[in-house]
Amino acid sequence: MNDVPRISEAEWEVMKVFWKQSPATASDVMNELRNDKEWKPATVKSLINRLLKKKALEFHKEGKTYLYSPLVSEEECVRAESKSFLRRLYGGALKPMFVQFLKDEKLTEEEIKELKYLLDKKSGEK
Repeated sequence: MNDVPRISEAEWEVMKVFWKQSPATASDVMNELRNDKEWKPATVKSLINRLLKKKALEFHKEGKTYLYSPLVSEEECVRAESKSFLRRLYGGALKPMFVQFLKDEKLTEEEIKELKYLLDKKSGEK
């Protein structure tokens, strides 16, 4: 899917349940999130309806039960959100963001090795 919908933080929490298990019902989402969120059933149903309108979810009906499944993958949403973040905060430029994170974050030797490996691999693609 080329047009990945923008989803809110709350919608993201609901989508994580569907990415983990689908198809699933609204009740499944409520049960999964009950320890982390104090959302009322109407809130979860409202979020599901928003995700249906955004074409992030689809549904089919079995008897009186609505079963929902994601139309977009978690990977697609992460990629779209990353690009949006990069555009909003760094004007789309990767280098300033990367430099900022490297300055601010403490990295283990293993993380540094992994970053070097990824950069070397990327360098070899050209």
